[in-house]
Amino acid sequence: MPDDITHSLSAQDCLVALMIAVSASDEDIRTSELIKIQSAVNTLPIFGDYDADRMSVMSKTVFDLFEQEDGLDALFGLIRDALPDRLYETAYALACDVAAADGTLDEAELRLLEEIRYELNLDRLHAAAIERGARARHLT
Repeated sequence: MPDDITHSLSAQDCLVALMIAVSASDEDIRTSELIKIQSAVNTLPIFGDYDADRMSVMSKTVFDLFEQEDGLDALFGLIRDALPDRLYETAYALACDVAAADGTLDEAELRLLEEIRYELNLDRLHAAAIERGARARHLT
C-alpha cells in the first residue's frame, strides 16, 4: 500500500475505512451494507466535502490490510493517527449502522464492534446507547 495514501488519510477516510471493515469482517459484503455506506457518504454532514472517489481507495486499503496478519492492528493505528477524538462516537455509530444494515449481526461483526469500542476507548454506556439506536433504526 503506498505510503502517500496511508499518511494522508482524512477523518472521512477513516470513517469510510471502518464502515468497509465492518462490512468485510464476515467475509460476505452484502448489498445492504454497501448501500448503507454509500448513503452515509452521500447524506451525512461529516462527508459534505468528501471526494466519493476515495471510497474505492479506502476499500482497497482495507482489503490489503485484511490480507496481512496484523492488518486489523495496522488499520486501528491509521485510524487513531488520523481520526479526531471528537469523531470516535460517530465512527462507532456508522460501524453499528453498517453491521445492522442486513438485519443480522454475526460473530465476526460483533467481535469487530467490540474491538472498535476498545480501540476508540468508548464509554460502555455511550456505546450501548449507540448500539440501541442502530438496532432501532434497522428493525423490520
